[in-house]
Amino acid sequence: MKTTARFDNAIEKLYKAFHNHTLNPEDCKQCAVGNILDNTDSWQHLSDHHGSLQLNYVGLVNQKFGRRFNGYSPLEILQIEATFLKACGYQLPLHHKNTKPDNPRDTECLFNGFCEVVKYLCKLDTIENVMDYSKLFETKMHKPKYALELK
Repeated sequence: MKTTARFDNAIEKLYKAFHNHTLNPEDCKQCAVGNILDNTDSWQHLSDHHGSLQLNYVGLVNQKFGRRFNGYSPLEILQIEATFLKACGYQLPLHHKNTKPDNPRDTECLFNGFCEVVKYLCKLDTIENVMDYSKLFETKMHKPKYALELK
């Protein structure tokens, strides 16, 4: 499967963050986007509220000038983060009155967020969802329809 450089870089960073326990939805440097953007938080200035899909003035200027952050536009950045937060169980945008998961650092919660972000990144780059394992269980005449590719 052919992938893009931005996809490979993002997946590698998210994978490492998940396994190193440095994926944290409530920290702008350690959330999905924070990790994709090398643990920086400058991306948070693209909107007025964490988890919002609305670009603010700074975000709009960056979007209109074609600015990219590790290959992603400001709108894509906000969508990646919103996808992650929703899948982790947050009501968006983040606000102390909105619902959130009981334990945001729970492995299952973070894995759900990770999987949804990977799915969205695949969609952005028109790549088949690399997290979809359903084909492994498809059969034809009681035999696996697809072979498991191991490297």
